[in-house]
Amino acid sequence: MEDRIRIRSEEVLSDDWAVLKKTILDYRRRDGQWETQIRQTYDRGDGAVILPFDPERQTVLLVRQFRYPAYVTGHREPLIEACAGLLDENDPETAILKEAEEELGYHLENIERLFAPYMSPGSVTERLWFFVARYSPADRISAGGGAPEEGEDIEVLEMPLDEALAGIADGRIIDAKTIILIQHLKLYPLKA
Repeated sequence: MEDRIRIRSEEVLSDDWAVLKKTILDYRRRDGQWETQIRQTYDRGDGAVILPFDPERQTVLLVRQFRYPAYVTGHREPLIEACAGLLDENDPETAILKEAEEELGYHLENIERLFAPYMSPGSVTERLWFFVARYSPADRISAGGGAPEEGEDIEVLEMPLDEALAGIADGRIIDAKTIILIQHLKLYPLKA
């Protein structure tokens, strides 16, 4: 692709919680013609997400939290989601283990990395590292709930995997990363 893209200019439009850039580029199409394109990219860093599963009880750990972008587009309830967070300066495994302790209140071991897709590649640079892990009630180390100093007000939910799957069908669970993980776990169950 390097021979098909020429960057003309790049302008930072915002550098607050994340970086929003406007780029003007020339792109050589598959037919050989060059065209000028204007793109905006939103960069907030990469993230990680995990769905802990208790194979004996067939339950998963999720969180419920307020998400302003969903609210402003008409979703008036907090979202039910898998535990997730930004990598910051950590590798994906370290970051998600820290998030699990902070948000869920569980110390997890033997996590399994699944894949790392781009979630919205048309405008967002973020890749999200997906994980699953086994857990049991013995792994609980705190009440969880997130870091209040980071503006987090997180409710920890434990529910049967089949109820989570039903929550996708009836519209209670509408977060893409969570839907992917629940469906993955249902297709490829972890053994006890």
